[in-house]
Amino acid sequence: MEEEVTLTVSEDLSGERLDRFLSEALNNLSRSLIQKLIEKHQVLVNEKPSKSGYKLRADDKVLVSIPEPEEARVKPEAIELDVFFEDKDVIVINKVQGMITHPASGIYEGTLVNALLNHCKSSLSGINGVLRPGIVHRLDKETSGLIIACKNDQAHSEIAKQIHERELKRHYLAIVHGKVIHDRGTINKPIGRDKIHRHRMAVVNGGRNAITHWNVLKKFDKFTLLECMLETGRTHQIRVHMKSLGHPVVGDIVYGKKSDPVKKMMLHAYKLGFVHPRTKKEIKLEAEMPSRFKEFLMNVVK
Repeated sequence: MEEEVTLTVSEDLSGERLDRFLSEALNNLSRSLIQKLIEKHQVLVNEKPSKSGYKLRADDKVLVSIPEPEEARVKPEAIELDVFFEDKDVIVINKVQGMITHPASGIYEGTLVNALLNHCKSSLSGINGVLRPGIVHRLDKETSGLIIACKNDQAHSEIAKQIHERELKRHYLAIVHGKVIHDRGTINKPIGRDKIHRHRMAVVNGGRNAITHWNVLKKFDKFTLLECMLETGRTHQIRVHMKSLGHPVVGDIVYGKKSDPVKKMMLHAYKLGFVHPRTKKEIKLEAEMPSRFKEFLMNVVK
């Protein structure tokens, strides 16, 4: 079945080209697929087909019909991986920024799954189907850092149970706008689909329970370096929660500021802790701060 997504153009995006608007709003879709959908009249603006260069106006309604993924097209690719930990049950990768975790509509190449299929061959769990072999949790495309994949169904079930019972420890580095006043805190706000912009998540009444803990690592005049710890794992959780505090993540084109000094999102999963599904030993892994963080703190923060 096709998936239909309805988007409403906000005032600040008035004048944006249709294709560029969709590339940012639906960043799990490739630009080539977006162009094809527009050409095939599977993108309607105010119920009418439009061209890629159409200049959107505030309150325009954009309806996108996304075809069902073609599972058979997922193939192994020789993509270099930064392997942090690996044995016969699990593998932990330090995912680079810009890599999509798993295939979706129109994207069957260049994902972490493609790389894992090449690296692990047939040794990946099958619980999440052929589009997501081994994938037990995910990172957003523009979020870098540590992500665990499972090589068999037993390991997958055990790690999934740890996630469900909030035993998997996930710590992130984030640079946010503004000087955060308090040194630590907890955000306990439900997250669900934005009622106006359906491609976004938001703090909404009736949303799913979402809890984020944070500590200030360093304060600057206009920015703050934070450590964020997930108690739950909702879609875009840290990004939505920090925006709700008035401190959006730097470089976040969906929830951040239009005047961001950089276009690279400053969010990195730098610590991962779990109990090994077979040995029951506690595994603690830590990745260093990525170069884009160091460059931003050196060249932009004053």
